[in-house]
Amino acid sequence: MSDHLSGTRALADPAIDLTDLYAFPSPAQAGRLVLVMDVFPNARPGALFSDAASYRFRVRPVTVPAGGSDSLFDVGTDEYAFTCTFSAPSGSDANGRLTQQGTCTLPTGEPVSSQVNDERGGHGRGVRFYAGLRLDPFFMDVLKEVETRARKRLSFQPKGTNSLEGNDVLSIVVELDVAEALGTDAGTVFGVAAESVTAGPYPVRLERLGRPEMKNILLSDNGVDTANTVVDLRDLYNEEDPFRLGPSYLDAYRARLNANLAFFDGLDGKIDWPTRSDGTHPLTELLLGDFLVVDVAKPYDEDSYFEIERALLEVRTHETCGGRSLNDDVIDTLYTLIVNAGRGPRVSDGVDGTVPASRDFPYLAPPNPHPPEREAGIPTATTSQ
Repeated sequence: MSDHLSGTRALADPAIDLTDLYAFPSPAQAGRLVLVMDVFPNARPGALFSDAASYRFRVRPVTVPAGGSDSLFDVGTDEYAFTCTFSAPSGSDANGRLTQQGTCTLPTGEPVSSQVNDERGGHGRGVRFYAGLRLDPFFMDVLKEVETRARKRLSFQPKGTNSLEGNDVLSIVVELDVAEALGTDAGTVFGVAAESVTAGPYPVRLERLGRPEMKNILLSDNGVDTANTVVDLRDLYNEEDPFRLGPSYLDAYRARLNANLAFFDGLDGKIDWPTRSDGTHPLTELLLGDFLVVDVAKPYDEDSYFEIERALLEVRTHETCGGRSLNDDVIDTLYTLIVNAGRGPRVSDGVDGTVPASRDFPYLAPPNPHPPEREAGIPTATTSQ
């Protein structure tokens, strides 16, 4: 489920569990970048952010090279961090629920504050900030995706079931004027990642997130990776810097991706991604750079996930903003990419959306006041075993 429940630590503490990351140009105003981080899967009314963690957007300028099979994005060393922290609960609102104050610290060090669930949000120099309970924008037929990997054949139906229908999450939204908040020298193409870390002077990374389904699908245990049969790689991966993986487990991640990507490629009975002589899959190195790539110079596009990456692989200039919008059907895009490389029919899980997101701040649909209880037996899209 995108990044919901992606590891034992996330299962133990849902308040630090990052479920989704989105990055897209403002639909209404040129030159503005919208960042959305969702946490706390299936949050209930009255749910609050952890006051012992910081939630951080990390943004780095990216240069897109000429392209080709061995090309990777050139990620700059300059970084712009938007760090969101939350007070301990205090007082009560009109419904008798505890209230909480959120603060987003900008790259300049300037704080922007807002009360949690206040739709007006807070305002700073070129920045708007919102935090609160919203409807989970992610949609996916989790059961059929897990069945696909378990049975080693495509099991999606023409009309699927959204396993997250009606669920709520806690959302953090930061909208920024790029030139004002980052400076005119920052460029227009950015790599974006999110992470939750322990609060305090010596933060420890708890979870991190770039592209959807990197951990729960692409790094899942499907019994095809003979190099890693014991350790849950997702917990190790959650501790890594999204812009620079450490050397200790890099070969383990590579082995898992090489094995899984070859497995997915064979689901339709033909090979569209021939591996190299050493078994390396053409997508492995690109995916190891696990962050969204968005171009704010391009207009808002609801269906542009992975387009900049595809352009890089195909040695062409990207045509859309890339990144990921709230309404983007990323499961269809991902499965079409890894199964037939876009050379065959679109692979769909049969779920095309949920309540559409708005084109206005804070963008996500209002929360469901009566979210369903999570049904027993629904897998978490982590393993087919």
